[in-house]
Amino acid sequence: MTQLISLIVPCYNESRSIDVFTENIMPFLESIPDARWEIIYIDDGSQDDTLQKITALVKQSPIFRAIELSRNFGKEAALTAGLDASRGDAVIPIDVDLQDPPELLAEMVEAWRKGAEVVVARRIDRTTDSFLKRLTANAFYKFHNAISKIKIPENVGDFRLIDRSVVEALKQFPERQRFMKGLFSWVGFRTVTIDYVRPIRSTGDSKFSGLALWNLAMESLTSFSTVPLRIWTYIGGIGALLALLYGCLILARTLIIGNPVPGYTSLFVAVTFFGSVQLISIGLLGEYIGRIYMETKCRPTYIIRKTYDAESKKTSPPY
Repeated sequence: MTQLISLIVPCYNESRSIDVFTENIMPFLESIPDARWEIIYIDDGSQDDTLQKITALVKQSPIFRAIELSRNFGKEAALTAGLDASRGDAVIPIDVDLQDPPELLAEMVEAWRKGAEVVVARRIDRTTDSFLKRLTANAFYKFHNAISKIKIPENVGDFRLIDRSVVEALKQFPERQRFMKGLFSWVGFRTVTIDYVRPIRSTGDSKFSGLALWNLAMESLTSFSTVPLRIWTYIGGIGALLALLYGCLILARTLIIGNPVPGYTSLFVAVTFFGSVQLISIGLLGEYIGRIYMETKCRPTYIIRKTYDAESKKTSPPY
């Protein structure tokens, strides 16, 4: 029996990648027997001609669908929009930059057909990343899994196959501030892991800066971010570090040349250090309060401006 499988492809300013991705992935899709495909491109408020590229594909073949979001909501929201719109018996989120190798699709589908409900792709070689990125990524996974009951598989991204039952479970989540890797792990289900070597990006540039990755890490640890409150966390951390450094400097100065004001050193270090610690604590508390505040607003995770497919040209309602 032929099965429908959905590919979800979030796009943000990926004009240079669309054609290359489509050209490379089609032969792999066609080589998998007993499978029909739908490729859902989600335009996440791109400012280049990404939307024009994907709508042109929709006109060429009914296999393509396009969802235009009303603005840039971020990858987590775009991925959620793709999951909600998917119709397949299985769904595969994949990046448009071809760093998620299309040649793994056949192996993922085979594992799914053998009974796996989730098939995750795990990177075993991150030499394409900088040393700093590898170091911080490894530290993030270890720290997250040390403090959280929900363990996130190390070096596993959004590239995975999930069964329709898993998609329906994810659609039950009412929360709007989302960290999808955590949600994928939370729902559970029978999981199989496939190892691969991540290639370099074929075209375009990564849209995740160091700050964006830091914020995503904070999101995973505390569910979401409220920048005004987070600023105090940063100020507190910097203040504590400066206080320690200055305390060491004053201590060294006192030991070498003495200090005409007894007790000044210890008093200064204590006040500045514990003041900074308090700011850190207030900032962390503010993260959770801010998250509650954002959830109580009940704003939609994303808003669809328009959908493009072979069946309908009408604007879809927001989710």
